[in-house]
Parts: sequence; structure tokens; C-alpha cells
Amino acid sequence: MPSEITPLLPKYLQQEETLTQEGKNLISTLPKEKGWVASHLYQYQGFWYPVRYLQGVISCQKHFHPQDSDIFLVTSPKSGTTWFKALIFALVNRKKHPPSKINHPFITHNPHDLVPFLEIRLYSDNQIPDFSSMPSPRLLSTHLPYVSLPESVKTSSKSKIVYLCRNPKDIFVSLWHFTNKLRRQEMGKNSIGDVFEMFCKGITLFGPFWDHVLEYWNQSRGNPDRMLFVKFEDMKENPEVHLRRLAEFLECPFSGDEEESGILEGILKLCSFDNLSGLEVNKNGMLPSGEENNAFFRRGEVGDWKNYLDDGMVEKLDRITEEKFCGSGLVM
Repeated sequence: MPSEITPLLPKYLQQEETLTQEGKNLISTLPKEKGWVASHLYQYQGFWYPVRYLQGVISCQKHFHPQDSDIFLVTSPKSGTTWFKALIFALVNRKKHPPSKINHPFITHNPHDLVPFLEIRLYSDNQIPDFSSMPSPRLLSTHLPYVSLPESVKTSSKSKIVYLCRNPKDIFVSLWHFTNKLRRQEMGKNSIGDVFEMFCKGITLFGPFWDHVLEYWNQSRGNPDRMLFVKFEDMKENPEVHLRRLAEFLECPFSGDEEESGILEGILKLCSFDNLSGLEVNKNGMLPSGEENNAFFRRGEVGDWKNYLDDGMVEKLDRITEEKFCGSGLVM
């Protein structure tokens, strides 16, 4: 009787086998904790990463060189990244790809393909990407905390950084659902109580959440021409206002003719949750790293945490948020 063949792990679950010897030497020195999907998270420069992402972080820090025209979308995981990638791509490319265009790139590409992650996609597996075919302005994204951005990005004076943040209660609930989708059946599901305590301690993907947000909040206040700080909730409440604000920051404001022709509304409709989640590529497609595209579309709402968190959880997260952001001027 032939032996049963063990299926290959998707890339996002691969661990030490993805590391160079340099990477292996590094993780042997780092604090580690139980992971939400991968078996462990490692603390590097004060934040937590699975092994595969950590290799991408190191490679990105060493080799990435920004251009003055680059646009970076930075988020803490589950802040509304997929939606905002779509908005930025549609906004910046609206002349080349009008939102009314039948064969818009969104028909065949997930937003994560169109605005790729530096550390998770482009520099993963210790590869050095070829940017020669990427049109200008290059649209790039990252979950990296400010402290871990390549020095070349931090010292660049002209590239633009958009930071999107979200209420930590909704982030936690979304992250819990998302990571459970990525766990293989034999791994079982994480209980909400177990990962809640980890989240509160900061032991989560690219966490601690509050430190991640504060770094960028402080940078945006000191350099508003280079960094735009956006709240998910504000964007949901007044999308037209904040899309105009985003366009002005990226130096591609809407003209009077565009306003009259309804292109702003067209972009918002094109990038809506209902439209994106209903596209065939997002219902059945898959990223090169193995995540199914539909995992990135759940509800996209404000306040979904009310359906999952008990009073004690809410009180604890609110208390931590108040303590962490005290004196910063940031209210969430």
C-alpha cells in the first residue's frame, strides 16, 4: 500500500526552512512566544513577527531604496488594509484606469497584488525584487513599525506615507477571525480568550498595536507634509471628504471636471466592500503565499466588536488604550 503523501505547507505557514543562516543565527537570540497561526512569534526591534515575515523584514531593511515619487501605505494588520490599497490604487491610477472601465485591474487582481507588501511579498524568501517594471509612482505597502522601516525610507524627504489606523477592539476581532481562517484544520481554532490576553500583552502580528500606532502618530504630527494619518472610522463616516483629503496629500487632487463627472463617487463605488468582495478573483483566487483572497473580506464594518467582546474585555482594551495614548493627543 503506497505511503500517504503529506501535502506541502503553504508559504505563509513555512518557518525556519525559509531562513538564511544569518536569519537562523538571529532568531536564536530573540525572545519568542506562541504564535496565532505559525507556531511562534519572535520579537525584533520591539515588535513581534513570524519567522517568514522576519526574514523579509531583514532583507527589506538591507536592500530597499525608495524613490521620491514612492507612495507607502502603512497599517497595523486588519486596519482596513485591503480596502485602502484599493482606494489608493484607484485614486492614483484613475486616468489610466477609470473606475468605469470594464476591464479594470480589480477584475483580475486582488488589491494585495496591485499594492504589494515590502516585507511580506517583495522581500519574502530572502529575494531581492526587480522594480524595473513597476510604474511610477510606485505603490507599496508595509505593516512595519516606524522603528523598523528601512533607514532609506525614514530619511527620504519626498516620498509619501499614508498611515491607516483603526479602533483596537475591531482590529482584535478581525485579527482573531482572520488568523483562524489561516490555521489548517488539524491545528484547530484559537479561542478568543487565549488570543485576547496575547493581544493585550502586545504579542500579535507586528504588535504591540498601541506602540505601532503611536510611532506613526507622532511622526505625522512632526512632518504632516510627508505623512498622512487616517482613521478607518473617519473614512467610513465621511468617505468623500477623506478621499479628497487623500488626493490632495498625494498631490493628485480632483479637478472640477472630475468632480462634476462623478469620478470620486465612482472610485468609492468601485472600491466598496460589496463590489470588491463580489469579484470572482476575490471569491476564488489565491495570493502567491497561499492565503485565499476571500480571507481578506469579512465584514469591513465599524463596531463589529460589540458582537464578540464581553464587558470585561471591552473595559480592559479601553483602559490599555487610554493609558497608552495618554498625553499624545490621539483619541480612538
